[in-house]
Amino acid sequence: MDMKTIGSNIRKYRIERGMKQEKLAELTNLSPNYIGMLERTDKIPSLSTFIRIINALDVSADMILCDVLNSRYTIKTSLVFDKISQLNKYEQQRIYAVITTLLEYVEKEERLNEKYMLYRS
Repeated sequence: MDMKTIGSNIRKYRIERGMKQEKLAELTNLSPNYIGMLERTDKIPSLSTFIRIINALDVSADMILCDVLNSRYTIKTSLVFDKISQLNKYEQQRIYAVITTLLEYVEKEERLNEKYMLYRS
């Protein structure tokens, strides 16, 4: 399990919120040095510290843990669709067109691979 993503996700959401390490430290009653160690994955937070951090960042635990959980793609899909839903209709249509094109490409590749495997057997 790659725990490095926990620290990088804490950093990502801290920066997205325009928050400096010092501010997060203040909100969580931790030192700025400790926040830096968490973000660099020199330390792994205790459960109570983790809860204080996610509350201060106003994120859910799965947003921070999404890369280490078995359900990570379900979580990532949900996060992506949340972001898409905040866009205007025109931008949503553009993104869905790109996704549709990518899915069609993947399906075509799968069909070609199936034909190739049948041909070889």
